[in-house]
Amino acid sequence: MREQLKVYLVTGRYDFSETEFLKRIETACRSGVTLVQLREKEVSTRRFYELAVKVKVVTDAYQIPLIINDRVDICLAVDAAGVHIGDDELPIALVRKLVGSTKIVGVSAKTVARGVEAENEGADYLGVGAIFPTTTKDSPLTSLQTLSEITAAVTIPVVAIGGIKEENIEQLMGTGVAGVSLVSEIMLAEQITEKVQGLMRVTEQMLEARK
Repeated sequence: MREQLKVYLVTGRYDFSETEFLKRIETACRSGVTLVQLREKEVSTRRFYELAVKVKVVTDAYQIPLIINDRVDICLAVDAAGVHIGDDELPIALVRKLVGSTKIVGVSAKTVARGVEAENEGADYLGVGAIFPTTTKDSPLTSLQTLSEITAAVTIPVVAIGGIKEENIEQLMGTGVAGVSLVSEIMLAEQITEKVQGLMRVTEQMLEARK
């Protein structure tokens, strides 16, 4: 699981056409992202499902796990690799029961208590943040100290999210994270291939320094 979290793309639709949206995801997959989370907040269930089917064709082609944000029903409907849930979603233990033992369950955590609870209830990994200021998600910041405390308190891998950019990844050194989760840094990149390759390089350097 840790390897799959190294450079983790969370999708953002912005003003892209569907064709451009899928093209950017495909380019990111081809360039080396290790996991894709489809995040849709504003569309109907039917539209989310149809989009998830198309995104899964892309991720399957590159053998990259597809995680569905929040929606257990969509995850099951398209047979995605897993689901990621936040504080205001279904209880973690119930999500695990619904998706079964083989699917990935990711959980957002901002505190040590939430992280420990998530692991105990069946989470496979934690997403912790926002670490740096971000306009993608309205979320209070989580300090690097809290991030380190969470990674130390759980045995499951932790990915940092929120305002992550190529130039600030090195600040995560020593926090114990397994990888970084990014939205705009990849989705809005002018040259996605070069951006993903750069992100992979600095993330691997950050992880190597931990050893």
